[in-house]
Amino acid sequence: MSTTVTRTLQATFAPPTAHKQAKLNDLLDTYRDGLQEAFDAGASTMSAVSDIVTPYDLPYQAKAALCNYVPKLHKTYDAQELDDEHPIRLTNQAATFDHSEERDYEFTWWVPRPGRGTNFWIPLRINPEQEDLWHDLVSEDAKPGEIRLQQHRTNWVLHVTVEYPVEEPATDGDATHIGLDIGETALITGCALKDGSPTDPFVCSGSRAKHLRKEMHTTLKRLQERDASEWRIEDRFSHYQNALTDIVEKESRQAVEYATQFENPVLVMEDLTYIRERLDYGAYMNRRLHSWAFARLQGRIEDKATEAGIPVEYVNPAYTSQTCHSCHRIGRRDSQAEFRCPNDDCHVSTFQADINASANIARRVDPWGESVPLDKAERDDSPRDRSRSDTATTHRETSERPSQMTLTADEESKPSASDD
Repeated sequence: MSTTVTRTLQATFAPPTAHKQAKLNDLLDTYRDGLQEAFDAGASTMSAVSDIVTPYDLPYQAKAALCNYVPKLHKTYDAQELDDEHPIRLTNQAATFDHSEERDYEFTWWVPRPGRGTNFWIPLRINPEQEDLWHDLVSEDAKPGEIRLQQHRTNWVLHVTVEYPVEEPATDGDATHIGLDIGETALITGCALKDGSPTDPFVCSGSRAKHLRKEMHTTLKRLQERDASEWRIEDRFSHYQNALTDIVEKESRQAVEYATQFENPVLVMEDLTYIRERLDYGAYMNRRLHSWAFARLQGRIEDKATEAGIPVEYVNPAYTSQTCHSCHRIGRRDSQAEFRCPNDDCHVSTFQADINASANIARRVDPWGESVPLDKAERDDSPRDRSRSDTATTHRETSERPSQMTLTADEESKPSASDD
């Protein structure tokens, strides 16, 4: 029996020419201007956003993505402000890729531009571990989803969500649900549920990653203030990124190894789509949390779990860290490490907060297993952050595919890759 898996492919642009760089910068600036105006206007419907962004000199794929994205910021995630580093979002209509072994960079992307005859090819540096999926994307064996383009210092990074079929891992007998809570102080906290009770928790410290990210921010800022040479800045940036990548690889492997000790394990994680819009802890904390690649860590856990034949589920993240895993009442987290249950009749008085959260995550894989209470006395299935109204799982998906809406008939025909 097969199922559908969603992955995010990542590629870095080969150094663009000055002309292409100018086009990319213009696209990014125009997109962010349109996003900011639509957001500031409080546009909460697709048509309202369309009225605002239509005059902007943007490709139709970007306008359609904005029409899907801006209403979610207001209605679903109740965002109060925009992050300055928003990526360009494009619908899957922009997923035009080509491959040729005769090129130094075998894969290329047809970058969308407004109007006819303005698109251009850009070579891609792909992750070798994802090469098979890039081939599937080109041959249309994998279905593309949302595309995001982000500028990171001197690099442009492309993220493409893809769906592809895989054989569903088989489980014999009752599954053991294992919740994984991804955080900053505790990088990964795992907890298995046996007969509804937390069992044999697992914790990976996040202190090393936290230290590296703080040191990277401080070091790069000082180098920039001193007008250090670009190669030196890039060298230090690569050093820290490689160190963080090593942490992600090692800790994700440990999380999957932890799961293998249980019978018929199923890993359960929070759906952290749009987490950047839900963060509002002040400028300092927002910078720290925005800089940590939650989805990247989850993706590597999922990759390794899939290789090990372990199913992965994603659930609604609302109030997992503030709900008692036993009585399901909303409690409080007086400190980073301690959760306190307000129910005097509950056997839980205080509990390690991250383990409590991971137990809630594991329980939510059953849509009837838990609800999110509106207050301390009543239980209700409507989370207060106006995100998804139930706790049903999203099977192995880390991002939503935007529904498609074409704003203009100016759709370029698919060209030949030789037009670069």
